Amino acid sequence: MGVRIPPPVQKKYYIMSKVLNYFSEAFEELKSNVTWPEWSEVQRLTIVVAVFSIVFALATWGVDEVFAKSIAGFFKWIKG
Repeated sequence: MGVRIPPPVQKKYYIMSKVLNYFSEAFEELKSNVTWPEWSEVQRLTIVVAVFSIVFALATWGVDEVFAKSIAGFFKWIKG
């Protein structure tokens, strides 16, 4: 009468099968349940995002320049 020890589980293959299962289910979800926009809408929204990004970058640059000149002027005034 002894204690029976089960054989070791090969975790590597178990994890790999779960990863492959996840990707196959995700791909199936994209194929069957996702409503994709029309190409013209994709182009229009891409242009909107690009314009907004440029405007936001210019606004950030402008605020940075104003603060840089303000701080430089303040220290110049302090040195006096």
